[in-house]
Amino acid sequence: QVQLVESGGGLVQAGGSLRLSCAASLSISSIASMGWYRQAPGKQREFVASITRTGSTNYADSVKGRFTISSDNAKNTMYLQMNSMKPVDTAVYYCSAVRNYYTYWGQGTQVTVSS
Repeated sequence: QVQLVESGGGLVQAGGSLRLSCAASLSISSIASMGWYRQAPGKQREFVASITRTGSTNYADSVKGRFTISSDNAKNTMYLQMNSMKPVDTAVYYCSAVRNYYTYWGQGTQVTVSS
């Protein structure tokens, strides 16, 4: 079992920045990969970014160059630094973790970008 708790969401103006955190209930070195997904109202959940245990990262085209995913093994926490934010980034952001071929999800945190 992996429990994930997101934090850091909120309201920001277009062009601003936010940093999301995802705290895991166990050592993230035991987790194959972690990632961020988001779901806007009326839309399907979509991939945002991921990071593997070895540090390899992947990003959706829509956030490349603006968002940065990272992790801190000592704190068992993953982060998503979001810069140059746009109104289209408004969504509930979910943290995910893949361990032993099972995907775990956090409860989500709301991010709203005003124009």
